[in-house]
Amino acid sequence: MTDPNAIISIEGLTKRYGRTIAVSDMSFTVPKGSIFGLLGTNGAGKTTTFKCMLGLAQPTSGTISFEGKPLEPALFERLSYLPERSALYEWMTGAQALELHRRTFARYDARRAAELVAMFALDLAKKIGKYSKGQQTAMALVLAFSTHPEILVLDEPASGLDPVHQRHVLDLIIGEAAGGTTVVFSSHQIGQVERAADRVAIMHQGTLRLTGEVEQLKADVKVLEATFDADVPSLNGLQGDARIGYVQRTGKVLRVYVRGDGAEIAKLITAKNPRSLRILDQNLEDIFLSTVGASPAESEV
Repeated sequence: MTDPNAIISIEGLTKRYGRTIAVSDMSFTVPKGSIFGLLGTNGAGKTTTFKCMLGLAQPTSGTISFEGKPLEPALFERLSYLPERSALYEWMTGAQALELHRRTFARYDARRAAELVAMFALDLAKKIGKYSKGQQTAMALVLAFSTHPEILVLDEPASGLDPVHQRHVLDLIIGEAAGGTTVVFSSHQIGQVERAADRVAIMHQGTLRLTGEVEQLKADVKVLEATFDADVPSLNGLQGDARIGYVQRTGKVLRVYVRGDGAEIAKLITAKNPRSLRILDQNLEDIFLSTVGASPAESEV
């Protein structure tokens, strides 16, 4: 059943390149007006997903719809896409790139473009091929945001930018969403996603491993962090406990990821006389690592 609040719906998306499966049977929806973060390790399939969404790659199977309809050329008047790698004409100056954009898009706002150029301190007289990687990213961002898009698809939008301009990008994303724009973006900077996104999808090796509202995902699991005077002892009593999602041992430090409030598991750990024990709220980095980079709790705990 189609979600009436979804502006983007992906159902059973699979993309193969020969024998390589880049994306496998992936489904998720993006609510209208949300900031949707797509997270994953290198090669997880994030860029392939974006390309299939925008008609730049043909899905092997599955469907992608915008407001309940297949992608249509007219949608690109309302949609802006920033690819991971620059797609700018390097022989053009910054000013020429803006002029091309003005002639191409009816929604182009010259005043908005000028504000963004000033924010990123870009030299419009300079050829884009002479820009640094960060400056090329900034120029692409100027173009993407200058048309007041209703949908923004941004693949690593802060790539190559310094910390000040990375903050500008996050502020731009949050500001656009506050005005009703739907933003879908990927980033290797998990803190950026946590700060901006209200929903996330986590991919690993071409498959969707987890999706949901950020705050709900963080509330669902507590992290019990215990420090021992010696190596972490055997923790009999935790084997097979369905509340435990993941156990991490690092020398004298034990971290147990627990669904629920964790109080009962904390009592079992306390019985082993740790030097200290803290019950922490899970952050998005914890969620990401336990989803893609860690094994579930096993019998040796």
